[in-house]
This record gives sequence, C-alpha cells and structure tokens, in this order.
Amino acid sequence: MTHAVSVEQAPKFPLYHCQPIFFNQSKFREDLKKHPAIKVFKSAIAGIDSHFESRFHEGDDIHRLVQERATFVDLLLHYAWHQYAWDDDVALIAVGGYGRKELHPKSDIDILILLDDKAQKKYNDNLQLFVTFLWDIGLEIGSSVRTLKECIKIAKGDITVVTNLLEARRLAGNDKLRDKLQLLTGPEHMWPANKFFDAKVEEQEQRHLKYDNVEYNLEPNVKNAPGGLRDIQTINWVAKRYFNVPDITRLAGADFFTEEEYGALRSGEAFLWKVRYGIHLIANRAEERLTFEYQRELAKLFGYKDDDKGLAVEKFMHEYYRVVLALRELNDVLVNYLDEVIHTKRRKHKITPINDRFQLHDNLIEVTRESVFDESPCALMEIFVIMGNNPSIAGVRSPTIRLIREKRWLVNAKFRRDPHIRAMFIELFQLKVGLVAQLERMRRYGILGRYLPVFGNIIGQMQHDLFHRYTVDAHTLMVIKNVRKFRHEEAKQKFPIAHHIMKRRQHLHLLYIAALFHDIGKGRGGDHSTLGARDAETFCEDHQLRGKDTRLVVWLVEKHLLMSYVSQKKDISDPEVIRDFALEVGDQRHLDYLYALTVADMCGTSPDIWNTWRASLMRQLYMETKRALRRGLENHIDKQEHIEETQQLAAARLADKGICEQIARKLWDQMGDEYFIRESHTDIAWQTEAMIQHQGESPLILIRETTNLEFEGATQIFIRTRDERHVFPAVASVLTSLQLNIQDARLYSTNDGYTVDTFYVLNDNDQPLGDNSSKYLKISRAIGEELLLLGDYNEVVRRRTPRVLKQFSVPTRTSISNDIVSGNTVLEVISPDRPGLLATIGQVFMEHDVQLQNAKISTLGERVEDVFFITDADNQPLGDPRLCRALQDDICFRLDKRVEQDLAS
Repeated sequence: MTHAVSVEQAPKFPLYHCQPIFFNQSKFREDLKKHPAIKVFKSAIAGIDSHFESRFHEGDDIHRLVQERATFVDLLLHYAWHQYAWDDDVALIAVGGYGRKELHPKSDIDILILLDDKAQKKYNDNLQLFVTFLWDIGLEIGSSVRTLKECIKIAKGDITVVTNLLEARRLAGNDKLRDKLQLLTGPEHMWPANKFFDAKVEEQEQRHLKYDNVEYNLEPNVKNAPGGLRDIQTINWVAKRYFNVPDITRLAGADFFTEEEYGALRSGEAFLWKVRYGIHLIANRAEERLTFEYQRELAKLFGYKDDDKGLAVEKFMHEYYRVVLALRELNDVLVNYLDEVIHTKRRKHKITPINDRFQLHDNLIEVTRESVFDESPCALMEIFVIMGNNPSIAGVRSPTIRLIREKRWLVNAKFRRDPHIRAMFIELFQLKVGLVAQLERMRRYGILGRYLPVFGNIIGQMQHDLFHRYTVDAHTLMVIKNVRKFRHEEAKQKFPIAHHIMKRRQHLHLLYIAALFHDIGKGRGGDHSTLGARDAETFCEDHQLRGKDTRLVVWLVEKHLLMSYVSQKKDISDPEVIRDFALEVGDQRHLDYLYALTVADMCGTSPDIWNTWRASLMRQLYMETKRALRRGLENHIDKQEHIEETQQLAAARLADKGICEQIARKLWDQMGDEYFIRESHTDIAWQTEAMIQHQGESPLILIRETTNLEFEGATQIFIRTRDERHVFPAVASVLTSLQLNIQDARLYSTNDGYTVDTFYVLNDNDQPLGDNSSKYLKISRAIGEELLLLGDYNEVVRRRTPRVLKQFSVPTRTSISNDIVSGNTVLEVISPDRPGLLATIGQVFMEHDVQLQNAKISTLGERVEDVFFITDADNQPLGDPRLCRALQDDICFRLDKRVEQDLAS
C-alpha cells in the first residue's frame, strides 16, 4: 500500500547545489504548512510566470529563461511527487523538450512515470491523484505510465518514442530505472546509429514537404518548417546517438562542427526561441505559427521601427527569414557530414577525377585539396557549372560545402569582374536541366547573393501583404522554375500557349535572366521595374550579351507587369486597347517572351492567383495582339466595320434558329455600339434569341458555361430587366451570398428602357460552376427575387471579415480619371478584400447618382484591384471635381469602417 505524506516535509529539491535565485524554496515550504497545496502551487506558478514574462520583456538571455523555466517546473514536480509515498521501484522522468531542459511558456510538460516490471498496478491510485493534482494546479502535462518492459517494446517500433527517451532526465525516484531504460533503448539494443539516422532524415524530409520545402511561408511554423527549431533538434538527436554524448556541446573540437558553425547554431536557436517564447506569451497557448498578428506584435516588442526603408514587421520578418535560411544551410552541412561518417565507413568508395580541382566521391562532388578555392577562386563558380552539366551528381560532399562557406568571402569585386567567371555564370542559364537547382544551391551556400549583390539585397525580403506569398528571392527562383516547366509535355494542357512558346523560341536564357531580374529592384524605394531594368542592363553589358539581346532583357524587366495589368484592368474586347498594347509590344518575339514571363510571375506570386479566368484573359490578350501584329499595326480595324461584321455573324446564327434578321436588327437598334464591340457574335445570337422569345415584364436571366474561347474559364450570367439604378449592387449582393466571385461585369443601357448586363463568375475554389441545372435554377431564382426589391433596395450581404484580412487593414485607395476615347470616367479601387465589397461600392454609386457602365474585377489573393467605368446620370464622364472627391471618400469610408467594426468586435 502507498500512502500520502505531508508535502511540506518533502526533501528539499536535490538537483542543484544552490537555491535558484528566482524561487524561494523555504518560503514555498512555509506556505504549504499554512495553506491548501493547490492554492500554494497555483500562486507560485502565477508569480513565476509574471517573473519570467517581465524578464523576457526586459531582454534577458533566452537560453537562461527557457532553461530556468524548466528548472522551476522541476521544483514543482519534485514537491508534487512527494505528496505521495513511493517505493524504490518507480521513477518520475522528464522526456522530450522538457527532458532537454527546454520549456517555453505554454509548451507541454512531457513526463514518463517509469515502473519496474513487477510494479505494474502497484501505484494506480497514487498515480491518478498525482496527475490530477498537476492538472488542477494548471500545468499542461503530457504524461505516460509504462513499465520498463512496455517502454522497450514500444521504442523498438516507434522512432518518436526512442527519440523522446534519448533525452530522458530523472526528476524523482529510482535513477537506476532511468539508466536501465536508456541502456536498453540505446543503439546497441535497438535503432543503431545508421537506422536511427535514416529514420530521422526521412522524418525531416516528410516534414519539409508539408511546407513545400520552402523556408519562406507567409505565416511560417517556427518549430516545424524548414530551417525551424526541429531542424536544429534533428542534428542534436542524430549526433547524440551516434557520438553517444548527452549534448552536442561535448563535440567541440571533434570535427563535427567548426566554432563558427556552432556559434551560428546557437545564435539561430536563440533567435527562434525568442520568437517562439513571444508567440506563446501573446497567444496564451502553445502556438507555433508566426501569424500576421504575432508578426506585428513581436516586431514592436523587439524594437523594430517603421521608416522610409520599410515597415517594422517587414524588417523583423526579413531577419527571421535570413536566420532560417542560414539554419537550413547549416542543417544541410551537418546532416551530410553525419550521413558520410555514419554510412560511408561501411562501404568502399569510388573516386572519379573530374579535373585538377574537383573529383567525384561516389556520386558527390568534392575538391581535390583544401587549397583549391584559395588557388583558384573561380572554382567557386565552376563547381555549380560542373554539377549543372552532370545531372547524375547527387550533391556536394559536406567538407566541400563547409569549405565553400568558409571561402565565399573570395567572391568580391575582382571575382565579379573576371570574364571567365562571368562566362560560366551565363553558361548556367544555358543548361538543359538543373538551372534552378544550381541557383538554389548558390543561394543557400551564400554564393549567389555575393556574386550579384543586388540579389543579395532581396534574400529574405518579404512584402507584408496577402498577395505576395513568398519572399522576393524565393519568388524569383520560383518564377524561373515555372518558366522552365513550360518546356515539359505535362505543361501542355494547363499552359498551352506558354508551352508552344518555349518549344518554338530560341535563346531562352534571355527569358531566364529577365526572370532573375524582374523583381530585383524591390525594397529600394521607387519603381522596382525601372530599377530592375537598370540592373539588368548593367548585368547584360558586363556579361557581353549582344545589344539586341540586352534590349530584350531590359524591356522584359521594365514591362513585366504590363500584360497582367492590361488583361485584368483594361477592356481587352476593345480594338483600341489591343492596338495600344500591340504598339507597346512591337513584334511577336517580345509578345512571346512577355507572355511566358507574365504567366510564370503570376503563378509564382501565390498559388491562388492563377485560375481559369485569368488564363482566359491572358489567352485573349495574347491571341488578339498576335492577330493585330500579323495584320500590321498600320492596318487598323474600323469600328463600324467591326460592328457590322459582328452583327452579320450573329444574324447568320439566328437564321439557323429560324429567326429572321429584320426582327433581330429591330432589337439591336435599341442597343448601343459598345454591346457589339465588346460581345462575341455567339453570345449576341444566344442573348438575342432569348430576348425575342421572352414574354412579360419579368427579368430575363440566362446562365451557362461560356462557349466563348476567350472567356471559357468562367460561368456567364446574363440579365435583362427594366433599367433600375440598383441592379449592380442587388446582383452583387446575391452572388456574394451564394459564395460566387464576380470576375467581370458588363452593363449596357438600351434605348427602350432596359439594362442588359453580363456577369462572369467563379465559385469559391476559383472554378466555373459546370453544367449544373439545379445550381443554375437556384441562382436564377435568387437574382429574380432580389430584382423585385429594386425600388427599395438597400441590403448588403453581411459576413465577417476573415482573420487574416484583419491583420492587413491597409486603408482603401482610389484613383479617378477620364477616358476620352471611351467617354467614361475610370475609377480604380485598391483594397483588402471584404465580404460584400462590390455591393457596397454599388450602393455608393446609387447614392451619388452614378451609372456603372463596365467593371473589371481583379482579386489578387486577398487584395482587390477593381476598375469601374462610370458616367453621370446623363451618361457623360464625371466633370464635377467635388462629386469625384465625395465618391472616392465615401467608398473608402464605407469599406474601411466595416473592417474597423470587425476589428473592434
């Protein structure tokens, strides 16, 4: 039988020779004599939490804080354990991170209660009381109760268990039990060093895959993402098991790491610990994600300031990304080193000479001697060219990686001016395979940023918004990767035009160079396209590119946003827009390269940007511009000729349906010219047939998957109803309530008192709705019911602003100008996306007696950049400056006020 004992009579905490200065054991024991144990324990926890939080805010050493918090919990568990009587056949053991004496504010406190095999059920009552007491005092305990035999059995089949036991630390009870457990779960009995290593590396690779093998997620996981704390722990675990040491500090001078590497490991760990500690305090829970909310608060807490060079949060995250990149690089070196020392001793090695400087060690490249880079600094570039030209080379041996890191200071101004080195760098861009892999290696080993200092400036640079999902350097390499993928057959279906271009065009290295420089000017203030074009021009001239090729690269960098802008913000059904764009492009070569770069850029910005609708817009702009270039820019299409040709083609289709041209033209006479310029003849015929057959005054609503190849990526909703000023906000509200996203809106007023509108929509997954008659009927009914309320319409769909958008409460921006050619006023609204945004804007138009003629809706991630073509009540451009100002102010106020209300709630 076991029995309870008086906790105040428990032995003093024996694990330290001196009293921890942050906790008074004597007072704690005295309090236990006077007050209930739960109250005293909880009071101690609250006081120490406050103590550690104050020290954190004062900037105390993070290693000391994390370890002293573990020491404090050791004290609590020691006294809690001694509330109960135990014999010499049980031990209380700390495992996992707590076993390493690492404890963050809200981390789980993992303990193992280890029993001798004969004591399996002996302490059931006491154990239940003990664990319940720990929960009652507020400790986040992760506990397991196992016999020695059970632990050994589970550890044999579970790498996670044996890893946790690797760091087991006795807190109370029989220490011999812990020693026996560690002996029997050691590499002599299970999971020998080579198998343990393979399992942990596989575990790391799978973990990295969950984060797309990218260090630069927008809301990174401090613990598990590549370059995170788990990567440091993986190195520790494998090294401890192989070298049989309690921690890797014992390996100093053992050739495992250099003094510089150990310093980088410790400083990187300290930075991430500080971030994680802060997240736990702010979140008040065990949170590992560095969310936008925490990024802002930590940037402020750590003393970063907004200035003309960037936001405080961007500076903080810039440092964060540089730290995790450095840690991942170090992880590469040390994991490769361990791989070699653990595995290569078991087999014979094959050495294959490459040249005087390099050789293959099995399938890894290495230097032939340690003085290679000192003797020939150009070898720091040559090694990547060799690997690029020999795809069978699996990588770089760890001693050579270490040597590259030690000698990268040799990449200086003299190195950058060397014609031979410049030629080798250009050779990389002409590789058939492996360009991105080599650029990635160059970046990770610190060579790329030194060879191109302008690229070094953007490493780890983030943009604090929801549109750019990656840092500038990660995005840049992703764009190059996307362009390279267009060559592959599997890209033919999703990117047919880009695939055709890449198969047909020569000198593709120029496109890759343009991709490298397209965003390189970011973060310096000013127009990044202009700054990048200057850098590209200098680079091309320094690297001896021909004048014609240099001009193409510079033009691509300067104009890399042009095609996406025109496709998403201009009316690309207007021949004048196509002509203006064709004049900018000039020839087919420039159009092809620009199209491929633009698509790669959009796909590399965010996984959500490229969808069927944007694909259709880009395809339409490309094909119409290609026709204009073939026709010759001097052969401009006459507007009336275009209208007449469209009407003739539509009339021919209607004739096949038994509708005579005279009846159709009588209806068309009520339509304005814009309808026949912007709509295809197939849609005109479809809509005309329905309008002729429609009876009564009820709204005509048609829905189908668009058959127009130019817009095949969306569902088309056509509405004809009596001309009411509220149609747009009403329809926008209905579509929002049905979780449909408007991509494009075309609105026409007819001479006989009707409005004829077409909306192109996608679902919440950015896909067309598909041929779904029941869904079409639901949409049609909802729109019809809403249109009946137009006379007294004032409803806007109310949905709460999502969490992530609340962290980007950037004020709405508007601009307004008059388009003389179209006779419209152009209003652009740039804002974080909000539920009911279009309906809100539509209501503002209604209240200011403004007529909406056309809308280009562009949602980029969680940011909208919408363009509205508007007129006054008399269908004239807005000529009153006061009206323009009031319109803009009202839109900004309405949209931003909604987010402020959500933030306050």
